[in-house]
Amino acid sequence: MRVWKSTSARIVTASKSVGKEKVRTLGQATLITFKYAVLLILSVSYVLPLVWMAVSALKVDSQVSTIPPIWIPIPAHWNNFVDAWTSYNFNLYVFNTVFKYAIPATFLTVVSSSLVAYAFSRLRWRSRNFLFAICLMTMMIPSQVTMVPLFITYKHLGWLNTYLPLIAPSFFGDAYFIFLLRQFFLGIPQDLSDAAKIDGCNELAILWRIVLPLSVPALAVVALFRFLWAWNDYFGPLIYLNQESQFTVALGIENLRRTMEQVGSRLMAYPYLMAVSAIVTIPVLIAFFFAQRTFIEGISMTGIKG
Repeated sequence: MRVWKSTSARIVTASKSVGKEKVRTLGQATLITFKYAVLLILSVSYVLPLVWMAVSALKVDSQVSTIPPIWIPIPAHWNNFVDAWTSYNFNLYVFNTVFKYAIPATFLTVVSSSLVAYAFSRLRWRSRNFLFAICLMTMMIPSQVTMVPLFITYKHLGWLNTYLPLIAPSFFGDAYFIFLLRQFFLGIPQDLSDAAKIDGCNELAILWRIVLPLSVPALAVVALFRFLWAWNDYFGPLIYLNQESQFTVALGIENLRRTMEQVGSRLMAYPYLMAVSAIVTIPVLIAFFFAQRTFIEGISMTGIKG
């Protein structure tokens, strides 16, 4: 009798635990389903503008404002991409953006920010933390505050209508990138630098041979961010560049957009605008696709030690 009671008690206890486990599993499955549903909705909201841009680039102007919207244009006008790119001289705009602005600014920013970040992270000197705090506080100054004084300064230097106002600030680093690299450099063991000093290396040799090779992910993040900032920069070229032969991609797209508002403008202005925007977006997507692993590693490892 006792054996039967104990056995029945065990069965009841086991059935209750199984029931609780089923409820728990069902709750977890519901939560996971809800999370993925939210992520799916958000991903669609992010991808939808890109899809609309690509689809509109294949239409004629009369199909753009059709209600209900046409998601699959028939026929698809693939020649819009070539016509839009060649009609508005975007080859010159890309050349100006990449070789006259983005590459020099990116190179100088990486070099100058690395030097300043190394001084703030690996060297011991008086008032180091105080000056680093001042460097960080410069990020809180709006660009509108310094716009007029900088314009007057560059005007007196004779730099207007050149790329110098866009490139020269890169000689002095960037506060955000200095902070990013400083946090990454702090995570590199100091023993490596001490061993290099015993072998006779000076600080520049340590930076070049030890710190920078170990900081490739962070340097890649800085280079990618700075290049994309130059690629998308509209305000700077708008202020300092006046000749169309020196325009960047952002100014070229703005000129194309203005043709939509002009009387007697091209009928294909809007599809051309979407076609050029799609082409300009492709290099950004390719850069993130190939540098994704290095980019994520550089961001995740920054700030581990501070």
